[in-house]
Amino acid sequence: MKRIVYLSVVLALMALTGAAQNISGSWTGALDLQEYQLPLVFHITPDGRCTWDSPMEKARDIPAEIIYLSPDSICLTTPIGFTYAGRLQDNVIHGTFTQNGMSFPLDLAIMKRPQTPQPPFPYQTQVVKFNNPKAGATLVGTLTMPQDARCVLLMVTGSGIQNRDEEIMYHKPFAVIADRLARQGIATLRYDDRGYGESVGGDVMNATTRDFAEDAMSGIEWLRQSGRFQQVGILGHSEGGSIAFMLGAQGLVDFIVSLAGPTVQGDTLLLEQNKLIAGELAKNLTVEVLRRDPRIQQNPWYSFFMDYNPQADIAQITCPMMVINGEKDTQVPCEMCLSAMRDVMPANAHHLIKSYPGLNHLFQHCETGMPDEYGIIEESISEDVVNDIITWIKSLDD
Repeated sequence: MKRIVYLSVVLALMALTGAAQNISGSWTGALDLQEYQLPLVFHITPDGRCTWDSPMEKARDIPAEIIYLSPDSICLTTPIGFTYAGRLQDNVIHGTFTQNGMSFPLDLAIMKRPQTPQPPFPYQTQVVKFNNPKAGATLVGTLTMPQDARCVLLMVTGSGIQNRDEEIMYHKPFAVIADRLARQGIATLRYDDRGYGESVGGDVMNATTRDFAEDAMSGIEWLRQSGRFQQVGILGHSEGGSIAFMLGAQGLVDFIVSLAGPTVQGDTLLLEQNKLIAGELAKNLTVEVLRRDPRIQQNPWYSFFMDYNPQADIAQITCPMMVINGEKDTQVPCEMCLSAMRDVMPANAHHLIKSYPGLNHLFQHCETGMPDEYGIIEESISEDVVNDIITWIKSLDD
C-alpha cells in the first residue's frame, strides 16, 4: 500500500536545465532533509527548456526559468523563488539547491529505468475494455497475449489511483512483469484504475477496497467470457493483494499471486507502518490515536481499511496461493504479514510463502526500505521475484 498516514512536510521545489548537447534528458537526485530524502526529477529538452517533478508529492511538469546556461553550468529559478546552480562533471551535475537563504547540496544523475520493456515485442498486445455496471465504471487496459497462452492473470495495483503499469516514480513494475510473463507463454491483463488514464466513470473519492475489488471482479468476468484461457488467476500488489484475497474467498479465480498483500487488520498494519517509517515521531502512536485522526474518520477508504481484516477471506480460499514479501518492506511489514498468513491459510500442496532479503515494498534491492528510496533505485522489480512467479505458475500444471 502506498498511502502513508504521518505528518506531511509541505515543500516547494525548484528546477534545472542545461546545455542542449551536454545535459538534455531526465536527471534525478534527492534532497537530504535529515528525516527522509525527497527525490526530484528534472527534464531538460535539447532546446534548453526545463520542467521538474516531485514524484513523492505527485507534482509533475512544473516549468523552471533559466537564469544562466553554458555547456557545463546552469543556474535557474522558479516563480516560487527557489534556485539551483550546478556544474556538469563526470556525468553528474554537482550543484546547490537554495531556499530562503538555506542551501542544500543536490547532485543529479541521468535517470535510468533499464527494465522498462522496449519494442519490438515477441507477443501481441490488445487494448481492451470491461465494465463494472454497478459503479458505472469502464475500465481500459492492455491484454498481453503470447501465442497459445493457456493461462492469464488479472493484475491489480496497490492503493492510490494508478495506471495499468502501476507506475510510481517512473518505475513500471506491472509492465515489466507482463513482459517477462509473456515471454514465457503467460498472458496478463493490466488496467488503469477507475477514473484514471483511459478508465472512466465510477466514484473515486468515496471508493473503498471493496469497490475496487468489484472493478477487478469485472475484469475476471471479462477474461472468463473471452473463452481464450483455461486458467484465470489474479496478481495483486499491496492493496491489490487484499483484492486478490477477496476474490479468492468467493471462488472467482484459479490461483493467486500476492505481492506484499496485507494479511492483518488494517489498523494494526497502519500502526506498525507508521512506527517503521516515522520512527521516534510515532513512538507514542496507538491504534486509538490513529482512529481519532480526522483524516481517517472523514475518508471512506481509510475507514474501510482500518476495519478490514483479510484473515476471514484468506481462511476461505481453496485455490493455490503464492504469497511473498520483501524483508525490508516498511509499508507491509514482512515478518508480521507472512506469520499471520501461515496461521490462517488452508492447506494446499501448491501454496508458496516466501520472503526476500534486501527487498522493499516494490521488491527492489534497497538500502533502507523507506518509500523515499524508491525513485533513487534504478531497478523496477527484482528479476528473481519475477522468475519465481513464472516458475510457480508453471508448476501448477504439474
